[in-house]
Amino acid sequence: MSVIAKVKASRSKPLSIVAGIAAFSAGALLLASCASTPSTDGGETTAAAALCGPDAATAAADITPVAPEAAQTRDTKLKIGSILPTTGSLAFLGPPEIAGVDLAVAEINASAPGVLGGNVEVIHRDSGDTTTDIATQSATDLLSQGVSGIVGAASSGVSFTFIDQVTGAQVVQVSPANTSPDFSTYDDGGYYFRTAPSDVLQGRVLGNLMVGDGATNVGIIYLNDAYGSGLEQNVSTAIENAGGTVVASEAFNEGDSQFSSQIDAVLAEDPDAIALIAFDQTKVIVPELIGTKGFDGSKLYFVDGNLSNYDEDFDPGTLNCAKGTLPGVLADDAFKAKALGINADLNDFSYAAESYDAVNLMALAAVAGGAADGPTIQKNMQAVSEGGTKCTSFAECADLLAAGTDIDYDGISGPITFDENGDPTEAYIGIYQYGKDNTYAPLNVEFGSLAE
Repeated sequence: MSVIAKVKASRSKPLSIVAGIAAFSAGALLLASCASTPSTDGGETTAAAALCGPDAATAAADITPVAPEAAQTRDTKLKIGSILPTTGSLAFLGPPEIAGVDLAVAEINASAPGVLGGNVEVIHRDSGDTTTDIATQSATDLLSQGVSGIVGAASSGVSFTFIDQVTGAQVVQVSPANTSPDFSTYDDGGYYFRTAPSDVLQGRVLGNLMVGDGATNVGIIYLNDAYGSGLEQNVSTAIENAGGTVVASEAFNEGDSQFSSQIDAVLAEDPDAIALIAFDQTKVIVPELIGTKGFDGSKLYFVDGNLSNYDEDFDPGTLNCAKGTLPGVLADDAFKAKALGINADLNDFSYAAESYDAVNLMALAAVAGGAADGPTIQKNMQAVSEGGTKCTSFAECADLLAAGTDIDYDGISGPITFDENGDPTEAYIGIYQYGKDNTYAPLNVEFGSLAE
């Protein structure tokens, strides 16, 4: 039996999106549109020839890193682990996520309140991907060291390989990046949470984006796992509801290295645009799809699993004007500067904020409950995320708790109000666009609420 089928009735309410997702501009970060632009000879260039900038790598290089304050010298009161990708098909997400974890730990340990008067210790372990059993080995190791909470994994498919192991031990698991809708109904005993929203929301935003950009006949190439199939379903539904048609949808499996049959099947239907739902396989699919088969790269749409900088992978201009979606707010320069203070080599900040918030929420739940064990943290996770006095940093929130005030932590990644399933009930989805150097930068962000 698939682990995804293991559900219980009390957590089987479907999520629905409240109508009226609001969009707003990213201000100075707004990118140029891919509409036709005048050429030097008086004619017009095509959309693919337009330049969509600025480039993300250049923008990140202009930010001065801000080093965290030194930790206070005191005993460890909260021990947590991370199971995040340093190898495998999502390895590009590891550095920003680990930086987010380390930044939160550094700030907590530098603060006067600390966690119950002490510090947080974090133990990092690799998640690999679903072609290995690295994640289960990492979970075994962390549990043997007595952690009370674990941040991870990034991949929904990987999280399903060890969720029973962690939640069954009454250790809190908080993923900064799992978006499969299947987690909303999974029997985890209440110990699983995520700071990224279900792909019910990302699918809605991406589908509407593609149709809104003028695509009427859409092709999809997707990874056949819990993440990819769930997102494909939600994107397809959104496209159809917006008046478009999914003319072809082709799956591939983790570990595949040849994608010609999927590419040919989709291109045979002459799509206006293609959604590519993949991980590191993107580095193989894109050169064949665009370079060999001649598909217009500006009509390609990415998702959080492959929204990455490809300046060292593709020829300049390959992805110029392509777009993609990523759950979370648009990371501002202040947060980027602090993340760069942890890892000066970062040029991608995907899920850094969600990882940062995951640590803060576990730490605040321990403070609220007066103990740093898994059951106490689990019992207080939802409470610190809703209903009280709003606060936006660990130190501010911990001071309020010390004064006997109920809190509502609003994080860097968004409001993060947990429902009974451990899902955020409202979230932001960022929309990004690639420039001529194959790096991406913010275009705008949309806000959506998820209701029972």
